[in-house]
Amino acid sequence: MNFTSFPRRNYLQGATPVEPMPNLSEALGGDINLFVKRDDLLPGAAGGNKTRKLEFCIADALVKGADTLITCGAVQSNHCRLTASWAAKEGMECHLILEERVKGSYKADGSGNNFLFELLGVKSHRVVEGGSDMVAEMNKTAEELKAQGKKPYIIPGGASNAIGALGYVNCAVELIQQLNDARLKVDHIVVPSGSAGTHAGMVTGMVGMNAGIPVSGVNVSRPKDLQEEIVYKLAEETAESLKIKSGIPREEIVCYDDYVGPGYSIPTDSMIEAVKLFASKEGILLDPVYSGKAAAGLVDLVRKSVFPKGANVLFLHTGGSPALYAYLDTFR
Repeated sequence: MNFTSFPRRNYLQGATPVEPMPNLSEALGGDINLFVKRDDLLPGAAGGNKTRKLEFCIADALVKGADTLITCGAVQSNHCRLTASWAAKEGMECHLILEERVKGSYKADGSGNNFLFELLGVKSHRVVEGGSDMVAEMNKTAEELKAQGKKPYIIPGGASNAIGALGYVNCAVELIQQLNDARLKVDHIVVPSGSAGTHAGMVTGMVGMNAGIPVSGVNVSRPKDLQEEIVYKLAEETAESLKIKSGIPREEIVCYDDYVGPGYSIPTDSMIEAVKLFASKEGILLDPVYSGKAAAGLVDLVRKSVFPKGANVLFLHTGGSPALYAYLDTFR
């Protein structure tokens, strides 16, 4: 696939590692061989998957003459943290709209990403009620900034549009090259599925390369049917932008919604167990909202023998560990 027609910044510094997880595999019965792609080690303040998407989104902003970035997310948003990080690196202002999806979850003196927004020099942030029209809220901020002579550029939540999803099409290409070089056959890939850009991009990349590796998403917020339609729509848009003539077969989009729990960002027992398993068995830190719940799904799918015995299953670690420090009471 050809990415050269799209503006792109050079935020990556080579491929992120693919590591075996033998201790976790053994702890889950030893019938499945687990691997992890460490996108938690991507560059940007404390790392994480949004750096891949922002390579394309911020490049598009700069080509269009923007000097200011506006984006949105939850009060502990990893996407907002990384947007602020790269805005600082580019010498751009960053303005955030934070959605309090769980009432009372925003704390002005909070830890985790909430603290890092301040440290990274976010120019302004505004907290809105859960369920607010985030596009309208970002447009409102954009109009205010235009009136001040700024040239703002809006990045959607999670950088999950057909521009940002290119970052994970590229990740799929990177991963297949790594697997080929290592002579490693992977039978299944499990990814977190939230704002949909990561999941849609990975599926688009796998389909575009005829890789033959199924990708399953573990939902962190929405029911299965709704999430699958969002992922499918974005995957189709991304494939169209890359001129992938076959399009995306609908059956390639698979989501599991059994691990969301009471709602987005609300802790679950299975998430807590997964975070502790990854840390104690492999020395890998997950986050309590995305990678933690996705890992809970991975653990349960292995225990339920969804994957055939002897299968090699790869987990895409999207990062987010700074949010752990806002959830100390959950783990203690």
